[in-house]
Amino acid sequence: MRAEGASSLYIAEPAGKYTRYPPLVIDCSVLAAVLFDEPERETALVAMAGKELFAPDLLDHEMVSVALKKSKAGLEKAAKRALQDLSDLRLTRCAVDSAAQYDLARRMNLSAYDAAYLLLATKLRAPLATFDQQLGNAARTVLSEA
Repeated sequence: MRAEGASSLYIAEPAGKYTRYPPLVIDCSVLAAVLFDEPERETALVAMAGKELFAPDLLDHEMVSVALKKSKAGLEKAAKRALQDLSDLRLTRCAVDSAAQYDLARRMNLSAYDAAYLLLATKLRAPLATFDQQLGNAARTVLSEA
């Protein structure tokens, strides 16, 4: 029962993005394994299962580069299909701070591209999935410090 003169409580909020899946930052090597049916495909799919996927917005450019290489190797149909599958994939693309990306790349001796993935994982406090040994080792170091 409400006491006389007491106000009613109204809560209004915008639609929120509530996720029940843990985040995972994936790099181009992981996504290429899936989209191009490479030998590591099953391992990548298991890592991605049940996760909310994130990548820096440069991922699309890297995937186009992979598709071009596959196309030149005679796999044009697979390349086009992979790019279509990429556009259909539920993956959040994120911008990263270029100054922080630069600093991380220099500190960890990474390419600018690899530093973008690692910086995003750090920002999201999320694991990073990669088949790249150098990036994987850097991620273990940096993410254990975060």
